[in-house]
Amino acid sequence: MRKTKEILRLHWQLGVGVRQIGRSLSISHATVIDTLRRAQAAGLNWPLPEDLDEAELEARLYPGNKQYTGGRSEPDWRQVHEELRDSKVTLRLLWTEYKREHPDGYQYSAFCKRYRQWRGKLDPVLRQTYRPGEKLFLDYAGDKVPVVDPATGETRRAEIFVAVLGFSNYAYAEAQWSQELENWIGGHVRALEYIQGVPEILVPDNLKSAVAKACRYEPDLNPTYQEMAAHYGAAVIPARPRHPRDRAKVEVGVQVVERWILAVLRHRVFFSLAELNQAIAEELVKLNEAPFQKLAGSRRLLYETVEKAALKPLPAQRYEFAHWKKARVNVDYHVEVEGNYYSVPHRLIKEQVEVRYTAGTVEVLYRGQRVASHRRSYGKGQYVTNPEHRPRSHREYLEWTPERLVLWAEKTGENTARLVQRLMAAKPHPEQGYRSCLGIMRLARCYGEQRLEAAAARALATEAVSYQSVKSILKRGLDRLPLAPVAGVVPIGHHPNLRGASYYAGEEGEHA
Repeated sequence: MRKTKEILRLHWQLGVGVRQIGRSLSISHATVIDTLRRAQAAGLNWPLPEDLDEAELEARLYPGNKQYTGGRSEPDWRQVHEELRDSKVTLRLLWTEYKREHPDGYQYSAFCKRYRQWRGKLDPVLRQTYRPGEKLFLDYAGDKVPVVDPATGETRRAEIFVAVLGFSNYAYAEAQWSQELENWIGGHVRALEYIQGVPEILVPDNLKSAVAKACRYEPDLNPTYQEMAAHYGAAVIPARPRHPRDRAKVEVGVQVVERWILAVLRHRVFFSLAELNQAIAEELVKLNEAPFQKLAGSRRLLYETVEKAALKPLPAQRYEFAHWKKARVNVDYHVEVEGNYYSVPHRLIKEQVEVRYTAGTVEVLYRGQRVASHRRSYGKGQYVTNPEHRPRSHREYLEWTPERLVLWAEKTGENTARLVQRLMAAKPHPEQGYRSCLGIMRLARCYGEQRLEAAAARALATEAVSYQSVKSILKRGLDRLPLAPVAGVVPIGHHPNLRGASYYAGEEGEHA
């Protein structure tokens, strides 16, 4: 249902087209159309009600779980055209795949006819034009910049992150240590703050940090990247693989940054990433203020006079970087995150959940709803547990302590208290005797405290200090019988074959 909500947000709030939504969310445009029709039929609008959870949304969109069958689904003719570039692919094969997904679609002859009509209108070259505030292109430069560690002399090469606005060509650049997700997201956040606004669409290359699964038509976005875009109210539509015109703007921007900034700095030696970024920032001002060669004005002038006003305002709070992962709840009702374990409600044992974790918190979501939230732990092998997540029996068990057990036993009687103390003292750790003591407590419910006190006295007298012994005494009614007097110890008199302590003391002296 997360993608369903994203479809509604992108279309109703941002006005993004159906095909662009499909590419952004890694789904077919027919699915986008079907979802929008169902939402309209269900009387929904944006924003969705806060109390509308995913289960209810699914029920309203798919009542009785019946699929929408009204109208014929129009194939994506551009996708068909691209597929036919492969010599092994035929129209009949593509029609067969289309009919498998849409049984009520066009027949083969109509499919071929409509494709030929579409192809006849195809322009030889699709020129890319951009509206102010529409797109921000993002990528990494091919060249890296060496940074020398002043302590060791070791050289490390920094990546250069580049962002370019489509209309004004206003550029942003910064140095990062790697292309990992955290750096990629951080670059976006700082780029948006640099341009002081948010465009409608973010256009990344098919970078691994941005796109979890690269695909020509339906790239699957990284969930953290998607969440960041939603925080700023932007859509993400990655450039298609092997389509250079899709990312021509950022490639030109990267080239300009390499020529105007990296080439200028090529003879300088940098000893920290901060020093490198300071130098890049200084050259970036010169780049954006440099006059165009064939047009009047500069990148900054075009940005400030036209494009800046078309950008959406930044949200009140900066996006906090978060990792996402899927996890299955273990039998101990905990999920593992970075070597530590966090509890979830025990009813979710064996269920698959989503985990969102930031620098300070760990959140667990089930079907889009948050079911647990914890302060993040940075140790190893630590358990962070909310007592409310435990089953009732576990909570009751953990509430008992040795002191509490003894206090309970004293209320029953002196012999019961001595018996409980003996049980815990006989174990290497008192908690190992909890189960036996709790069992004895339950015997009081069945037989009463008076009988339990008598059974405890008999168990102590006969040295039968265990739960099973006390249970047997009560079951057989031995607690009602008088205790037999314990025979005294008969002293042993003098005997010529008995050796005393002096004998062994003397023997030790001889051996010494």
